[in-house]
Amino acid sequence: MTCKYQFLIPTLFLFFPMQSIAEGPIDSALEIRLEGQQETVETQKEIDQLANQKLDMVQAYQQATVQLGDLRVYNDQLEKLVDKQREELASFNRQLQNAKEAQRTIVPMMLKMVKVLSRFIQLDTPFLEKERAMRITSLKEMLDNPSISTSEKYRRILEAYQIEADYGRTLEAYNGEIKINGENRSIEFLRVGRVALIYSSLDGTETGIWNKKTRQWDRLPPEYNQSINHGLRIARKEAPPDLIKIPLNSFDFKNQTVGGEK
Repeated sequence: MTCKYQFLIPTLFLFFPMQSIAEGPIDSALEIRLEGQQETVETQKEIDQLANQKLDMVQAYQQATVQLGDLRVYNDQLEKLVDKQREELASFNRQLQNAKEAQRTIVPMMLKMVKVLSRFIQLDTPFLEKERAMRITSLKEMLDNPSISTSEKYRRILEAYQIEADYGRTLEAYNGEIKINGENRSIEFLRVGRVALIYSSLDGTETGIWNKKTRQWDRLPPEYNQSINHGLRIARKEAPPDLIKIPLNSFDFKNQTVGGEK
């Protein structure tokens, strides 16, 4: 009995230390395996992230490629537009230069046109004298006004010429005054184009005509009174158009000159 127990006790002591020694490496191996698996998981996450980043980069590259193509088309179109604008700018500069050259020519011409028109009115039959003189004054002031364009100045001068040309084709009646024998008298004028400028007293008992040769008013014989008064009614739209009897410049009024003044 004593030997049996003495042999058993050492055996037990030998078993337990062996078990402790065996468990140490296993735990370490397990820990290493777990750490390896954790590293694998982390590595896979990094791989997945890199894959996603790569996909994003590929998509960004594809989008950038499309945008680059669009930009190239846009740039090509812009180059065409720029080239067209350069051509238009060059054409505009040529036109501007031509306009400057034309302006240096047209300004003296306009000054001469106004001067000629003014002289023409002075020598013409003296109808609507104040109105026509004011038109000439307005044209002269306009030529000295830098805020008015050259084209507008030229247009208004042509307009004045057109007005003067129209006087030769119209019949007009208007009131005014003339000096007869040194006395201002209110009368009514009848303008028959530029053929004749005739006056009639307000009571219609006296008529006269402007003599272009002597530049004086000549009294008409009484036989013209009725025809002249009828012409005044036609000019005032008070009677329908009709033939009227008026004297011509060849009529001799040497003995019928009235006052010799406008």
